[in-house]
Amino acid sequence: MLSFCLSALRSGFRSRAVLLILVLGALLVGVAFLAASFSPRQPKTVTLDVGFSGMRFSLVLFAVFWVQELVGREVERRTVLYALSYPVSRDAYVVGRFAGVVSLLAVAAALLGMLLWVSALLSGGEYEQAHSVDLGWAYWSTIGGFWLDAVVVAAFALLISTLSTVQMLPVALGAMFAVAGKSLGAVLDYLERGADGDALIMARFGPLMDVIRWVIPDLSRLDWRVWPMYGLPLGEGAIASSLLLATGYVFVLISLAVMIFRRREFF
Repeated sequence: MLSFCLSALRSGFRSRAVLLILVLGALLVGVAFLAASFSPRQPKTVTLDVGFSGMRFSLVLFAVFWVQELVGREVERRTVLYALSYPVSRDAYVVGRFAGVVSLLAVAAALLGMLLWVSALLSGGEYEQAHSVDLGWAYWSTIGGFWLDAVVVAAFALLISTLSTVQMLPVALGAMFAVAGKSLGAVLDYLERGADGDALIMARFGPLMDVIRWVIPDLSRLDWRVWPMYGLPLGEGAIASSLLLATGYVFVLISLAVMIFRRREFF
């Protein structure tokens, strides 16, 4: 398993993804820094808000790209048979490749997080806003939440890769899964508030959302940006439940991916 993880890391660093990270990082810093000029009273807060949104999108993009590059393409081209010709189990291949993608996402999150951190420090110049941002533990915890968000998406894309025969299907379905997971929280909140009194919407979509919430994870629970931006710490229970939800979902997805890949025929 370790050998597959290391080979995934080497392949990831040799690909154009590293250059893409640097380009996106530069764009992220530039856009976040320029966005601060539109809010003279809270430049650092605006920088973090824009930067967090860009980082969250970028990490999901990297997640589906690396899964497709390291697993989906090998399966589609049958080059996976060379790896499986060694005396190792298929389980080790799936788990090792996933560990490699998770490690690559951690490196990307750290690099993008450091660039945004520098941008937030420099934005606003010497101006001290009324509510200062927290660039310490709260900031890096938020980066960790975005990383875990991308890990969940990567696990789903990996599951699709183990059963798909279409090369771009993991990318397409992974992106759709990410959008659905990030939007689920807002939809559930809208319905729980009564849908602005619209009984038809409640009757039509309420039961459906009660089912969907058990199938698709609420990835918005991993977005903790209000903590570093506004100094509103999340409760320990909320963070613990979010972590438990994400790790449990990843475990289920990887277990299903291992079971499917173990029985898949490549001939």
